[in-house]
Amino acid sequence: MLVDHDVPTVLGRLRVRVDGDGPAMLMWPSLLMDGRLWAAQAAHFAGRFTVLVVDPPGHGDSEPLTRGFSFEECATVIEQVLDHFGVTRAHVLGNSWGGMIGGTFAALHPDRVGVSVLMNATATTAGRYQRIEYAAMLRTARVLRGIRPPLTRSVLKAFLGPTTLRTRGDVVRTVRASLSRVDMTSATWAVRSVVPERPDQRELFARITTPVLVIAGAEDATFPVAENRAMADAIPGADFVVIDGAAHLAALEVPDQVNALVDDYLARHPLDM
Repeated sequence: MLVDHDVPTVLGRLRVRVDGDGPAMLMWPSLLMDGRLWAAQAAHFAGRFTVLVVDPPGHGDSEPLTRGFSFEECATVIEQVLDHFGVTRAHVLGNSWGGMIGGTFAALHPDRVGVSVLMNATATTAGRYQRIEYAAMLRTARVLRGIRPPLTRSVLKAFLGPTTLRTRGDVVRTVRASLSRVDMTSATWAVRSVVPERPDQRELFARITTPVLVIAGAEDATFPVAENRAMADAIPGADFVVIDGAAHLAALEVPDQVNALVDDYLARHPLDM
């Protein structure tokens, strides 16, 4: 059973849920999502690992954000979480925002990371259309005082592809519930930091020396396959996989496939943790 812990960090108090025993595995989700994104992974890996499921800054039960942040600060947050639990090294699973930060952490703190699994992410700056799209979303959300209809449909289409929208009603309901819990002040700071202000990390990622698996969703409209592939190409020795029928939240949409890919990658890269 996941147990709640509050961890002080440079970006405020973070809610981290912990279960299992063994080497550590930290999980960081997408913008507008909380640690519930990783429910299937936490259940699957807790039998062999100590899973550390993060509600990222300003999301879920973590303390609201009062300012923007850099990706380096997010990497420091991961370091502080590991320090809090006395963990020397951890495998890192990240989705979207979590995938970008997972790469930052691997580049800056190679001695603290085992395997990194970076899903539905990017290493480049936001294009003009994406900056305009997210600025419009924030304006609409402020008017609606939250992510509510009709905005909900637009966000669902950014996160979920046609296969999930058509056949995975439980996933759609989970994402709707997460969106309904979003604190818009915190989300505004986070979106600005992760979308229009995000850095080009390709040069930084070229310094990564630890094993990395990059996973793309074939139906991801936010970070299409080519963008994920470009991130994998920037990381020396990275493996790259595309999952059919998945979009921007692969860990939630196709958990069994993601778990199997992670299991296989860990088996092929055994580490003394």
